[in-house]
Amino acid sequence: MTMKKVIGIDLGGTTAKIGILNQDGEIEKKWELPTDISEEGTLIVPNIIQSINEVLKSDHLEPSDFLGIGMGTPGTVNRTNGTVIGAYNLNWKTEQLIREQVESSTGIPFFLDNDANVAALGEQWKGAGNNEKNVSFITLGTGVGGGLVSDGSLIHGAVDAAGEVGHITVEPYGYECTCGKKGCLEQYASATGIVRLARDLAGDHPEESELKRLVESDDVIDAKRIFDLAKAGDAYANHVVDRFSFYLGLALGNIANILNPSTIVLGGGVSQAGDFLVERVSKVVEEFTFPTIRPVTKIKIAELGNDAGMIGAASLVINELENNN
Repeated sequence: MTMKKVIGIDLGGTTAKIGILNQDGEIEKKWELPTDISEEGTLIVPNIIQSINEVLKSDHLEPSDFLGIGMGTPGTVNRTNGTVIGAYNLNWKTEQLIREQVESSTGIPFFLDNDANVAALGEQWKGAGNNEKNVSFITLGTGVGGGLVSDGSLIHGAVDAAGEVGHITVEPYGYECTCGKKGCLEQYASATGIVRLARDLAGDHPEESELKRLVESDDVIDAKRIFDLAKAGDAYANHVVDRFSFYLGLALGNIANILNPSTIVLGGGVSQAGDFLVERVSKVVEEFTFPTIRPVTKIKIAELGNDAGMIGAASLVINELENNN
C-alpha cells in the first residue's frame, strides 16, 4: 500500500516555496512561485492553487493521494477558521479566507499556521532539533521571531500570539520598538540591532579599530561585516558582538528557565555567524539559567535553510491529523 503524501507551502513576500513530501519529511519534489502582491494580494492564493493543480495533473496525482496541504504564512493567523489578516508584506490588509479557497479548489484538507511556527516545526522535526519534543526556534533577521515546541506541540497561547520572542524586554526603558514598547530584544539582537549597537557604542570605546573607523566615517556596515571583523580580532567589533550576545543570551536564558527546551535553534541571516555566535551566546545562557536546566540546554544553528518552512508545513498536516484522531 502506497503511503499518502503531503504538500508543504512556505509563503513569503517574494516567493512561495512549495513541496511534495512523504510522511517521513523527505522532499520528493519542490518548486517556487513568485508572490504576486498586486491587487491587494488577491492573486496569491489562486496562483498557488493553480500551480499545485498543474503539478498534480502533470504527475498524474489525485487529491486522494494526499493527507493534506500545510502552509506557513506571515500575518495573524486564525487556525480554527483558516484565515489570515495583517500580512502587510503580502498586501493583505483584510481577512483572507485561505482554507476555504484551497480546499474548495483542490479537494485536499488544508492546515495553516504562522510562518515562524511552521519553520520551528521543520527544524524540530528534521533539522537541528533532531526530533526532540522540546525545541525553541529563534530567527535572527531584520527582526527577531520565534516558534516554541513543548512536549511535541507548538505553543500558541490565548490569541495565537505565543512565541513573540523578539519582544522580550532585555533593556528596560531602552530603544523604542516598532511595537510601541521599549527595550525589546529585536532592537538589540537582530541584523539591524547589532548595527545600531555598533553606531551607538563607538564613542565609549577608546581603542582604534576598523569597525570604529567605519562607524565614525559613516560607512555602510551590516551584521556580517561586524561578525567578520570580530572573528578577525577587531577589538571594537568583539565588544559589539559581546553586547549583542549578552542581550540574546539573556532572552534565551529566560526562555530556557520557562520552557526547559533540550535545544534552542538559531536561524535567520545572523545565524550564519555559526559557532562563533553559538560560543558567545552559550556562555551568557549558562549565566542566566537555573542550575537544573543549565546542563541540558543546547544552543545550535539551524540546518534546513530555505526548506525549513516547507518541511514544517508538511509536519503541520501530520501533527494536526494525529491530534484530531
